[in-house]
Amino acid sequence: MAKQLENRVAVVTGASRGLGRAISLALAKEGAHIIALARTQGGLEELDDEIKALGGSATLVPSDITDYAAIDRLGAAIFERWKKLDILIGNAGILGKLTPLPHLDPKVFDDVMAVNVTANFRLLRSLDPLLRASDVGRAVFVTSGLAYKCWAYWGAYSISKAALEAMVKTYAAENGQTAIRANCFSPGATRTRMRAQAMPGEDPETLPSAEEVAAQIIPLCLPDFTDAGAVYKYAPTGLFKQVL
Repeated sequence: MAKQLENRVAVVTGASRGLGRAISLALAKEGAHIIALARTQGGLEELDDEIKALGGSATLVPSDITDYAAIDRLGAAIFERWKKLDILIGNAGILGKLTPLPHLDPKVFDDVMAVNVTANFRLLRSLDPLLRASDVGRAVFVTSGLAYKCWAYWGAYSISKAALEAMVKTYAAENGQTAIRANCFSPGATRTRMRAQAMPGEDPETLPSAEEVAAQIIPLCLPDFTDAGAVYKYAPTGLFKQVL
């Protein structure tokens, strides 16, 4: 059976574990070549082994997502080898610290914004020409319901995800006359390390696995998906569009 993303090239950030790893594997199963970014070399090598076991291929990029010069070099390297980029998955993110806003260490706030917002801006800045070079460029950024729920003590994370959504919607609006389609994906509560960090008393077995959630990001990456500037949310019954 033909694979839906055969010969497509995809960048995935935060690819070595959790949702990023699961997304990378889901895209590879559909035939995409994965350019996997993460800080941990060992985790990337394990991912590479898993992708090869599926019959897929990957390029490993050990890098801190806040090394913005490295992001610029990544764009140049992708152009040199492939001349285009078909799929960009902005998955890397950090929680920060759960605390009242006036008590939040400024460095923690700056770090959250650097990873969750500025790094994704730098990815768009560097990779936009490559997405435009694709026949149908697709960009998907992982957001959260906290972007609009704004729970107490989650300030840095909520603020960063609200800013991310505004950025993606702006980028989508600017590309209305191009073949690029940019959207956000909200995974909800998922069995990942970040969720365990935020909710240490929660039974992880009550949550969907990263693999279950990642499967629902695939439709947003397909050439025939035409919606843009929206937030799509995981649900056990299937992907649905979030309307606020």
